[in-house]
Amino acid sequence: MSLDTEIAKPGDADAFWKTHDRDWRSELWNFRVVWHEQTHDVVVRAGGEIVGALRLRIAASLGHVEALYVLPAQRRRGVGRVLVSRAEELSNWYNCHKMTVPVFHDHPAQAFFLGCGYAVEAIIPQHTFKLDVALLRKFLL
Repeated sequence: MSLDTEIAKPGDADAFWKTHDRDWRSELWNFRVVWHEQTHDVVVRAGGEIVGALRLRIAASLGHVEALYVLPAQRRRGVGRVLVSRAEELSNWYNCHKMTVPVFHDHPAQAFFLGCGYAVEAIIPQHTFKLDVALLRKFLL
């Protein structure tokens, strides 16, 4: 049998991953994984317009902050903390025991999350854009 390697076009491998998702995760973790993954967007509005948003991914009893952005004019008014708090409530509702977020090490985002009760779980040297990344976590239960 001839094997051909290619870079797939976006979406070409979606059916493969959907069919084999539980199998590869079960082999990785050495037990049958029931993986319920979902994404939620939490937003704060002012005058009907979104002024801040947080994208939360929930998978395998973990909440993961994928993105958090507050418009510059709305910063230092508690919008970020409200978004993080609401994401934690949502994660807790889905029985997540922990929330995680990667941020650049010694960046203002790290100070923000530390102020929200998160702790440094690990620092990965020169991980993204040749900058150190801090992996932060907060236990919920």
